[in-house]
Amino acid sequence: MKKLLALLLTLCMVASLAACADKNDGPVRDDPAPVTEKPAETQATEAPATEAPEEVKDYSGYTIRIYSNSNSTERTTWLINEAKDAGFTISIDDNSVISGDVAAIQAANENKDGDILFGLNETRWSQVVAGQYENLSLVNWTPSWADEVGEYAYPGNAYGLVIQNVLMLYRTDELGTNGEKLHFQHWADIVDCGYTWYRQNKVGGTTNSNINSAMLYAFVDPSSPAGGISVDGWKTLWKYCAEGKSGGDDYKYGFVPLNKGDVQVSTFYSSSLYGQIDAAAEGSANPLKGTMQPENWALVDIDDGTYYIAEYLGILDKAGRSAEETEAVMAFAEWFGSAEVQAAWGEEFDSYPCNQAAANILYPDGVPAIYTLKNFALTKVAGTDMTYAEYVAAHSAEWTNIMTNLGFYWKDEADAKAEPDWDTLDWAVLTQKAE
Repeated sequence: MKKLLALLLTLCMVASLAACADKNDGPVRDDPAPVTEKPAETQATEAPATEAPEEVKDYSGYTIRIYSNSNSTERTTWLINEAKDAGFTISIDDNSVISGDVAAIQAANENKDGDILFGLNETRWSQVVAGQYENLSLVNWTPSWADEVGEYAYPGNAYGLVIQNVLMLYRTDELGTNGEKLHFQHWADIVDCGYTWYRQNKVGGTTNSNINSAMLYAFVDPSSPAGGISVDGWKTLWKYCAEGKSGGDDYKYGFVPLNKGDVQVSTFYSSSLYGQIDAAAEGSANPLKGTMQPENWALVDIDDGTYYIAEYLGILDKAGRSAEETEAVMAFAEWFGSAEVQAAWGEEFDSYPCNQAAANILYPDGVPAIYTLKNFALTKVAGTDMTYAEYVAAHSAEWTNIMTNLGFYWKDEADAKAEPDWDTLDWAVLTQKAE
């Protein structure tokens, strides 16, 4: 498939750059010039005309500054090289410099030198679109592929690139449930499942935040002073931390402990899951088996569904950028979000594109099971006019403050915190950032 995608990527480069080339090179006739028939002898001796190739514009003279949290070393290297081949020069920091969505958006807001913002999720994008960051505003634009991303769009502002969700997985073999199927009503039911589970060991980070958003979904209470979550929700999340297994720094997300058989139930993000299972034997004597058709693992069947996010692409309105430089930025955004490039990105990094034309290239036989789960991120929250993703955005700072102030997610089991006296807590203080 990679050879096919490489060809598609090359074709996309030519097509998208040609589409963005200067269209004012000369007058355009609405009516074709009359054709004069040539004498027979002239027609017989004249060589057939050949059509000149359409000029592809080179935008490499302007360095496009990008901020993103989808910036592993592999991703940034790939994007820099592919963009160069397509006629663009880009600058993007990898995650050794900027790590996580909060860091990416703060750096863009503080440095005020960004041209492109991509990655993040609905929580952050709803804040950007609403103008909550004083130095970040978006150019109004609509790419040619806008209709391909469906509901994953802030029309005129930002458009979806990659769909991800958080998953709850379990082993079905003797190191897991030994054949018993797990069915929950809510994500939070994990605390009463009777099996060992992995839990993250720090507050913050995109995946960690999304897991918490899934865990707290069943406890939404717009009237609650505890960040719009009932106190029972915070009690449940505390139990999830206190009785879960974090593994300190030995576990990077939840795949490793499940793959080793150290826990029976775990959480992970959809992007990279299949790739991790393909390579599972490299990290365990008892690996998970069966990528698209699981052999010794399964998804927990959860009635609520799961919390999806989409990573988006938007063009920042950078002060002092010339019209020609803005054209280069828009051409890059058009190229990067196109079906062929997103299919190549998805193939390279095991991710699922918002662009359905790209998804059809990657998965001609249908949508993978992990992306067919019910999505409660876009469900309306009762008593509000917000989706759950918007509700999370409105309360995420309070949730981070609560977890930080109360000491959730200790890394070292020997440093486990005492459970709070829930009846005496001052939520007006706990929802604020600690001094």
